[in-house]
Amino acid sequence: MAITAADVNKLRQETGAGMMDCKKALTEADGDFEKAKEILRKQGQKIADKRADNVTSEGVVLAHVSQDGKSGKVIALACETEPVSKVADFQNLAMAVISTAVATNATDKDTLLATSQADGRTLQDHITDLMGKIGEKIDVAAFESVSADTVVSYIHSNGKLGVLVGLSNTNGTDVAEVGKDIAMQIAAMKPIAVDKDGVDATVVEREIEIGKEQARQEGKPEAMLEKIALGKLNKFYKENTLLNQEFVKDNSLTIAQLLDKTSKGLTVSAFKRVAIG
Repeated sequence: MAITAADVNKLRQETGAGMMDCKKALTEADGDFEKAKEILRKQGQKIADKRADNVTSEGVVLAHVSQDGKSGKVIALACETEPVSKVADFQNLAMAVISTAVATNATDKDTLLATSQADGRTLQDHITDLMGKIGEKIDVAAFESVSADTVVSYIHSNGKLGVLVGLSNTNGTDVAEVGKDIAMQIAAMKPIAVDKDGVDATVVEREIEIGKEQARQEGKPEAMLEKIALGKLNKFYKENTLLNQEFVKDNSLTIAQLLDKTSKGLTVSAFKRVAIG
């Protein structure tokens, strides 16, 4: 059957695919709109399969904190090139991802991607369809949640780095300012845990072995290696765990001291740092 410009435009409006792709799909489907949509989806899947191993070092990070300030979510939608990260379709998809995460209170990435949208398709379907339209890999590279007495979010100026920090024992204190300072600290200093108790045991073992080997290379006696390694481990904690880090705005204070100075007993219960690239 003859494919009219109106048919092509209608399919384009419904799918967001390019004019030529819509015309080819309608021609292949002999004018059947549902078959044409399926052809376009398969086209997106082919691109997804073909580019599955491609690096996604561009994109956007978005965060949302609930109205009561007690829970937050952060997502990273990644793509291959900077120009794609700036187009409206990509930005709208990122908004759909964070909005879906908030609306459904999804707790993991797989659940989030399987969530049906208003048109009945899943969020993953929408991502795959946009890959077919744009021609490069798109992926929800990260999805994290934090709940606490007060949750504060921070998005870096480049839009590719975001932080959620959960503050506990707030005792009615306004902690928005110190929360932002700590979120910026996390963004800049990349702590691996809140405190030493949160550091994975394998990381601790690795650092002790590194410390021993460094001391051994320096010619220290074998009997002293364990003690020296534990000293180096304490330095590692100071540099890499949030509460023990020096505050970047005032290195006379650790983060733990800053919090206690703000409000007695105030602490960080959790944080998430999400970055693209």
